[in-house]
Amino acid sequence: MRGGVGSTRPCCILEPMSIRFAHTNLVARDWRRLARFYWDVFACSPVGAERALSGSWLDEAVAIPGAHIHGLHLRLPGHGETGPTLEIFEYAPSRTSEPPTANRPGFGHVAFEVDDVAIIVDCAIEHGGARLGKTVTRAIEDAGTITFAYLRDPEGNIVEIQQWATA
Repeated sequence: MRGGVGSTRPCCILEPMSIRFAHTNLVARDWRRLARFYWDVFACSPVGAERALSGSWLDEAVAIPGAHIHGLHLRLPGHGETGPTLEIFEYAPSRTSEPPTANRPGFGHVAFEVDDVAIIVDCAIEHGGARLGKTVTRAIEDAGTITFAYLRDPEGNIVEIQQWATA
């Protein structure tokens, strides 16, 4: 079966090609503060130089006239030196929005697997995060037991902290 869930390659790719997850972008109101949160709480590390991007090429790519972007990439932990990054960018002009909710269509949250949920929850709060719900432990059939909590980072984005135990 080509295409569809469980196929070996996307239906639009006729020849084998390398596809690798690269990064997730997080648009910030204060990119430095938000980057510091992910650096301090989750041990994400800066990759490359800070970025200051603008020009007609950017306007055309993002479909925002006069766009200026400032920010950087943070290497996500646990995947080595070539693993994916969290791209934290601040745009000018910017738009305001309501804080995300767990059930809003679109990207809902980022998740980090940790050794101790309680310690990371406390650390996140100390660094400007906030609880979204309670810490819950639940057995998941054929997967193990998960302890997890939903938080908000300093700008209101949802972050899941999870710890798995197998039976």
